[in-house]
Amino acid sequence: MSKKGHSPDFKKVKTPGNEDKKRGSENFETKPGSKEAKVEEKPDEEVKKEEASNEPPKNGKEEEKSSGKTETTAEAAAPGKEEEPPKEKPSPEQKKIEELEDRVKRQMAEFENFRKRTEKEKADSFDRGSREVFEKILPVIDNFERGLSQAAEGDAFADGMKMIYKQFTKILTDMGLSVIETEGKEFDPNLHNAVMHVEDENLGENIIAEELQKGYTYHGTVIRPSMVKVAN
Repeated sequence: MSKKGHSPDFKKVKTPGNEDKKRGSENFETKPGSKEAKVEEKPDEEVKKEEASNEPPKNGKEEEKSSGKTETTAEAAAPGKEEEPPKEKPSPEQKKIEELEDRVKRQMAEFENFRKRTEKEKADSFDRGSREVFEKILPVIDNFERGLSQAAEGDAFADGMKMIYKQFTKILTDMGLSVIETEGKEFDPNLHNAVMHVEDENLGENIIAEELQKGYTYHGTVIRPSMVKVAN
């Protein structure tokens, strides 16, 4: 046992953990070429560059890249489509020329319609006047035929009148006057005027048996219908 008033002498005990810590600290301090020392020795500029390279790209750049891709694909999809050049506005002189050309075309079309209309009216008026003349001549032809039917055969005067009658009717035929055929034909209300009905077994129904007065047409238009006797 120790004496009073004196503190006991404690010996320092070396533990394995303390020794390891000490060795580690000594190693860290004494080895400047180690990895830890290199990390600390890096300057600030290099550290900033590494951080910038590790950062992900911003959203704006990604959107620009994606939009650029879509535009290029759209242009590639329609290679034949070209933008139309803007139309130039016509000058006042050009507008005036176009107005005059349109006016001339309209006047030419109106004149052509007027020419056709006047020609048709002229032809209609000529036909109407001719029909009126023929209507007045027809009674004279009827009297010629009645007088020649009563003339004796071999009479020189009657033969001369027959020649005049043939010449006269030929001129009328050349001008467009035609005789309506009747005997043996079927009755047509547009061409014939039935004034009598007779019973005849030799003729069919609605067949003209006899002509009482000749009828005439002028260029297909009836001037006077034939007066006939219809069988059955």
